[in-house]
Amino acid sequence: MSNQNTAISPRRDENYPEWYQQVIRAAELAENSPVRGCMVIRPWGYALWENIQRVLDARFKATGHKNAYFPLFIPLSFLQKEAAHVEGFAKECAVVTHHRLEVDATGKLVPASPLEEPMVVRPTSETIIGEMFSRWVQSYRDLPLLINQWANVVRWEMRPRLFLRTSEFLWQEGHTVHATEAEAREETLRMLEEYRRFATEYLAMPVFEGEKTASERFPGAVATYCIEGMMQDGKALQAGTSHFLGQNFAAASNISFLDQQGNHVLAWTTSWGVSTRLIGGMIMTHADDDGLVLPPRLAPTHIVILPVLHKEETKAKVLEYCTALAEELRAVQWDGRPLQVEVDTREGRGGDKVWSWIKKGVPLRLEIGPRDMEQDAVFLGRRDLGHKERRSLKRAEFLAEVPRLLEEIQANLLARATAYREARLIRVSSEAELLEAFKGEEGEESTKGRFVLANYAEDRAVEERLRRDLAVTVRCIPLGDFPRGACIFSGHKDAPTAIFARAY
Repeated sequence: MSNQNTAISPRRDENYPEWYQQVIRAAELAENSPVRGCMVIRPWGYALWENIQRVLDARFKATGHKNAYFPLFIPLSFLQKEAAHVEGFAKECAVVTHHRLEVDATGKLVPASPLEEPMVVRPTSETIIGEMFSRWVQSYRDLPLLINQWANVVRWEMRPRLFLRTSEFLWQEGHTVHATEAEAREETLRMLEEYRRFATEYLAMPVFEGEKTASERFPGAVATYCIEGMMQDGKALQAGTSHFLGQNFAAASNISFLDQQGNHVLAWTTSWGVSTRLIGGMIMTHADDDGLVLPPRLAPTHIVILPVLHKEETKAKVLEYCTALAEELRAVQWDGRPLQVEVDTREGRGGDKVWSWIKKGVPLRLEIGPRDMEQDAVFLGRRDLGHKERRSLKRAEFLAEVPRLLEEIQANLLARATAYREARLIRVSSEAELLEAFKGEEGEESTKGRFVLANYAEDRAVEERLRRDLAVTVRCIPLGDFPRGACIFSGHKDAPTAIFARAY
């Protein structure tokens, strides 16, 4: 039976997947669309995506990338140019085969006029962008070519989950061309680091940077790097990827150029992307049993002001006080933008309005009634603390404290998520210990997930067995100072550390 003192039912510890869906519903972030596998992103959820776009777009441009747009439809023959690529995406592709509808004898609309060549609805754009790059790149003087696209993509999804896996989702995809392997590899890791910084500094989500094993690599890539976060059920979420494509796609699309010695050579390419999945990661990192908890740097609204309007004779003065305070707050700059403030003047019970904003995750909420107005004060609640932890502050004190409070909430969320992850990291030194780490009592799978670190030499058969028997995958070979040692499966003497986990 759910605890009735929480706004979300069921709680996380009762039914985590359903809790996740109910947090999204209560916060009015998104909902399932009439089109199976797709979602409608509501204004509160889309405002989060706009803030993610705003920050990342500025960072991409600061590193020399420019935005462009490429077609939604990709000729089937383009995908066939890179064999590993088409094989990797074939099962997920949506295909357009006709270009017109007709009314049949029964009055139903039916497809007519087959296309000469089927079109694939963009699952990712390497092949169509490669075609254009082959036209744009002629000389070493054209390089590096640094392009980003904000777009939607379609990957047919059998088991959809809002923000995590949907048939259509929003993302950005960067595509770059370089004269040398070293430059392309540098670009791959530079953008991975941009993703790590964004996850840490804005989502307040600690992540590991690492390289995927061959069986988890992007189809057609030479190397795939990722950031992996731990959600509150202990499962991993791949939150962003950056791919070193070598010369594979350059060869398939004939992206070549005259170098400084006058030789005709193939270019080196990369691609990298993050999607609306980041919102799902943010939810599962910070939300609690009362709803969404938003990192202030991405919150659509930093502060909500709730006028307490019990008496008609004080209503006008309280509203005037709240409106004036909101204007003062909007004049304050924080994290490169004015504070976003909303005054909730809706009709309805005060308690219901308070809870609606708690469930939406707004960092700071102010309740202001006649008594607060008389004392020139505000009654403050912080979303990162319990809903009963509220205090009165003088108006001037609150105005002076707002930037510090928001910084404190942002830092607190990161520290809390980091501590949670660190408490669920374990290192094992044998295959038996790894298997035991993912088992519960009497061989049942544990509901408390974790990241397991172990020395591992790549072996596809091992990874297939772990996936089949335990639903466990190698999330990455983490970058940084992790010890090498004997592989727990093969005994290979100089194996790197790998992270094993169940994942979304």
